[in-house]
Amino acid sequence: MSIKMYDLAGSELNRRFSPYCWRTKLALKHKGLDFDTIPWRFTDKSAIAPYNSQRVPVIVDDGRSVADSWAIANYLENTYRDRPSLFGSKQERALARFYNQWTDVTLHGAIGPIVMSDILQHLDPRDRDYFRTSREARLGAPLETLATRRESYLSTLQQVLEPLRQTLAAQPYLAGDTPLYPDFIVFGAFQWARSISNVRLVQPSDPIDSWRQRLLDAFGGFARRTPGYW
Repeated sequence: MSIKMYDLAGSELNRRFSPYCWRTKLALKHKGLDFDTIPWRFTDKSAIAPYNSQRVPVIVDDGRSVADSWAIANYLENTYRDRPSLFGSKQERALARFYNQWTDVTLHGAIGPIVMSDILQHLDPRDRDYFRTSREARLGAPLETLATRRESYLSTLQQVLEPLRQTLAAQPYLAGDTPLYPDFIVFGAFQWARSISNVRLVQPSDPIDSWRQRLLDAFGGFARRTPGYW
């Protein structure tokens, strides 16, 4: 039986842009697990309320529900021990927690102001008021104002990305020779932007973009096949 996963969608059902959902989808692919996605939108709170969550991703596996991408990754690792490891070792799992927190706080914080106004344009009309109100309260500015400051935000992002850039100049993946969950965490942030905005965060000559291309091609081009801009 396939795992069911609630996955954030835009006005087009196949435009899936949540960075957290991308982590989970790549984790499921890495584990070689069959899954079906259920498109979910911001105002569909009732659909996932039975699973004690207001946000996606949520998976349902043989009647058991798990919410939150980090909790899901740990559930998959602990439940499917016979499948390829997401982390590699106990110590590497502990280090992956840092990537999880750094991406949530620092990388998403740098990318968010760049893409927020583009997200609004791709949302189902029922979601737009909720999204605008919640994000403007969080960011402290109208979404249109954020768009006028993009060049400044892009400059700040390049500084945030420099340690990542130097790492990927020296090795093909954050985990070394092959990707593991830290790669999926960070890649999810770039897939978020790719899915929703035509603003390039990194140039083709950047080692980060080479790494991103490899992950777009991973699992038979799973991530590349979804709607995106760059």
